[in-house]
Amino acid sequence: MKFSKLTIQNSEELLFGTAPHPVRTRRGLVIGGGRVYPELNFTLPPMEVSKRTLPELKGQYGEIVRGALTRAVELQSSGLVLEFETLLEMTLDPDIGVELVKVMNEICDEFHRKSGLKSEIRLTPNDTRDFSQPPLMRTSPYLDRMLELFERGADAGGDLLSIESTGGKEVHDEALLNGDIRQCLFALTVLGVRDMRFLWKKIVDIARRKNRIAGGDTACGFGNTAMVLAEKRYIPRVFAAVVRAITAVRTLVAVEMGATGPDKDCGYEGPFLKAITGIPISMEGKTAACAHFSPVGNVSEACCDLWSNESVQNVKLLGGMAPIVSLEQLEYDVRLLNAAIADGPVTVRKLQQLLVESDIHLDPQALILGPESVLAISAEIVGAKNDIEAGKRAGLKALEIIGAAHREGRLKLDDREAGWVARLNDELGAVPTDESKLVEEVLPQLDRTKFVPGEYGL
Repeated sequence: MKFSKLTIQNSEELLFGTAPHPVRTRRGLVIGGGRVYPELNFTLPPMEVSKRTLPELKGQYGEIVRGALTRAVELQSSGLVLEFETLLEMTLDPDIGVELVKVMNEICDEFHRKSGLKSEIRLTPNDTRDFSQPPLMRTSPYLDRMLELFERGADAGGDLLSIESTGGKEVHDEALLNGDIRQCLFALTVLGVRDMRFLWKKIVDIARRKNRIAGGDTACGFGNTAMVLAEKRYIPRVFAAVVRAITAVRTLVAVEMGATGPDKDCGYEGPFLKAITGIPISMEGKTAACAHFSPVGNVSEACCDLWSNESVQNVKLLGGMAPIVSLEQLEYDVRLLNAAIADGPVTVRKLQQLLVESDIHLDPQALILGPESVLAISAEIVGAKNDIEAGKRAGLKALEIIGAAHREGRLKLDDREAGWVARLNDELGAVPTDESKLVEEVLPQLDRTKFVPGEYGL
């Protein structure tokens, strides 16, 4: 499936809690159907992860889920999603991951049976293919174990299947540090797109066979890496904003291959996917500060259908265990969103406007996530002839939006940042949109000890 027009064409319709194509889960959550739900992401404290420690691992995950669902009932939550984002050892040895899904699913079943609480598990295995160096994206034995975890984890109770896939990251990381937008575009729209087609064909097939939901991907390893580097002043924020716009082209491929959403939260490209495809999306923002800082704490909430916290360790805080604290914060956030929805469209748009306005004048990365910017960039993506052109047009439109806002005094940029607008516009404008030509130009520049073209069908 290719998208040639926007599903949402008006910024007033790109709203939180409502998606043109809502998703119904097996326990009855309707995501994107007029209500926002929390999505709790959690992980372990420092400890050994192995079959030897499996009883302790089961205890940790059981404690987290039971505590979260207990608090959800106490807060009279209407439902939630629990994201099980596996640690490396749990994907390298799928037996561990599967056993943990079973433990969590049994608790979800118990609470659904006893109190009617609707909860689902998003199963997100690691992309372990870069465990081989250079990464072997199509021929690695690590791929087989990852797919095994999807298969068996779905049987064990994983309802939403997602991944933070990393195809092209071995090229993109170096391109980021070198400020090379041409190589970034190549990594995302040639390598990333090719890998997404390869991988998501398999994930969608598993979801269909297992009667599960193919949620979606995230360009966290690309867009969020850029954001974190920009936050530390290693790269310009303008550069990170352009990368974020381009990532949407790569992540869109999951939906083109059959994913239905809700997509995964941590790449922030969800609003573009929602505008283009109409799927519901998961987002994170201020509630993700437990894992990383960002300049998009409020604007990211503006059109979410699930509201997430990123990954928080199971450690003790004054109020209680950290995942339970995060669940409470998420629940209060979504209560506010849902109260606005109940009050009607005028209140929804006013709250959304405040979320957007509080961020977009302070950072270019926030500016491009505002609904009007999202629709303008998304229109460039669907109007393109191929993926490279889509990425190029998305990046150039982001630069146009940033440049105009700066000139008009609507965006704060220091002189160094402002200089990157013209520089990137020139560099991105010179990139060819024909794949064979771009491949011919970029391949000789890449370190073949870190990158295997054949693993991407090149």
